[in-house]
Amino acid sequence: MTAARHDHILAHLRAAGLGALADLGFRGLDNDVLDPVIVTNFHASRTHKLTPGQQDANRVLAVGRAPVEHGFAHLKNWRTLTKLRTDPARATRLLRALLVLTNLEVNR
Repeated sequence: MTAARHDHILAHLRAAGLGALADLGFRGLDNDVLDPVIVTNFHASRTHKLTPGQQDANRVLAVGRAPVEHGFAHLKNWRTLTKLRTDPARATRLLRALLVLTNLEVNR
């Protein structure tokens, strides 16, 4: 994704008063430290190890993102949205309903 696309997503989230749990692809794009809209994991490197608090924060974030990631994976495997030809607003509502039904089916 380009920086302009990230900025566009960030502006829409701020305008709606929403937030997002994102992967490391969004790291560094939200510079507002006091009121972050996009929450990402902490990044470790060979020279910079994570503190136990940062590891716990990464774990909590992963727990929050896992159901959504699994839901999208199931929708992709079932090829549910391949032939969808509708208004994007209707598609958003349909996708939300499908994710809820997918999570119910997987947890059953």
